Amino acid sequence: MSAGRELTFVVFMMHILAAAWSMSPSEAYALCKRSGALDKYLVPHYDVLHSMGANALIEDITGYIRERGFEI
Repeated sequence: MSAGRELTFVVFMMHILAAAWSMSPSEAYALCKRSGALDKYLVPHYDVLHSMGANALIEDITGYIRERGFEI
Protein backbone atom coordinates (compact mmCIF):
# COMPACT_ATOMS: atom_id res chain seq x y z
CA MET A 1 0.00 0.00 0.00
CA SER A 2 1.36 3.34 -1.01
CA ALA A 3 1.08 6.48 1.11
CA GLY A 4 0.43 8.42 -2.10
CA ARG A 5 -2.58 6.27 -2.91
CA GLU A 6 -3.95 6.65 0.63
CA LEU A 7 -3.52 10.43 0.45
CA THR A 8 -5.28 10.59 -2.92
CA PHE A 9 -8.11 8.48 -1.52
CA VAL A 10 -8.48 10.69 1.58
CA VAL A 11 -8.56 13.87 -0.54
CA PHE A 12 -11.16 12.30 -2.84
CA MET A 13 -13.24 11.24 0.17
CA MET A 14 -13.13 14.69 1.75
CA HIS A 15 -14.49 16.20 -1.46
CA ILE A 16 -17.33 13.71 -1.92
CA LEU A 17 -18.24 13.82 1.78
CA ALA A 18 -18.20 17.61 1.76
CA ALA A 19 -20.57 17.68 -1.20
CA ALA A 20 -22.90 15.13 0.43
CA TRP A 21 -22.84 16.95 3.77
CA SER A 22 -23.10 20.49 2.33
CA MET A 23 -19.83 21.68 3.84
CA SER A 24 -16.33 22.50 2.72
CA PRO A 25 -13.71 19.76 2.30
CA SER A 26 -11.76 21.25 5.24
CA GLU A 27 -14.87 20.98 7.45
CA ALA A 28 -15.39 17.38 6.32
CA TYR A 29 -11.74 16.65 7.12
CA ALA A 30 -12.07 18.20 10.60
CA LEU A 31 -15.19 16.13 11.32
CA CYS A 32 -13.56 12.93 10.09
CA LYS A 33 -10.47 13.67 12.16
CA ARG A 34 -12.43 14.49 15.37
CA SER A 35 -14.66 11.43 15.06
CA GLY A 36 -11.83 9.01 14.35
CA ALA A 37 -13.17 8.20 10.90
CA LEU A 38 -9.93 9.30 9.29
CA ASP A 39 -7.30 7.58 11.46
CA LYS A 40 -9.33 4.62 12.67
CA TYR A 41 -11.37 3.82 9.58
CA LEU A 42 -10.49 5.44 6.25
CA VAL A 43 -6.72 5.03 6.31
CA PRO A 44 -6.46 1.62 8.03
CA HIS A 45 -9.14 0.10 5.79
CA TYR A 46 -8.03 1.74 2.55
CA ASP A 47 -7.47 -1.64 0.86
CA VAL A 48 -11.17 -2.51 1.08
CA LEU A 49 -12.75 0.94 0.99
CA HIS A 50 -11.06 2.25 -2.14
CA SER A 51 -12.86 -0.36 -4.21
CA MET A 52 -16.34 0.69 -3.02
CA GLY A 53 -18.58 3.11 -4.89
CA ALA A 54 -18.89 6.73 -3.76
CA ASN A 55 -22.49 6.40 -2.55
CA ALA A 56 -21.69 3.34 -0.46
CA LEU A 57 -18.70 5.13 1.05
CA ILE A 58 -20.77 8.20 1.91
CA GLU A 59 -23.38 6.04 3.66
CA ASP A 60 -20.75 3.97 5.43
CA ILE A 61 -18.73 6.90 6.74
CA THR A 62 -21.83 8.90 7.66
CA GLY A 63 -23.01 5.95 9.74
CA TYR A 64 -19.58 5.52 11.33
CA ILE A 65 -19.50 9.15 12.42
CA ARG A 66 -23.09 9.19 13.71
CA GLU A 67 -22.53 5.98 15.69
CA ARG A 68 -19.80 7.84 17.54
CA GLY A 69 -22.17 10.61 18.54
CA PHE A 70 -21.17 13.28 16.03
CA GLU A 71 -23.68 15.33 14.06
CA ILE A 72 -23.23 15.99 10.40
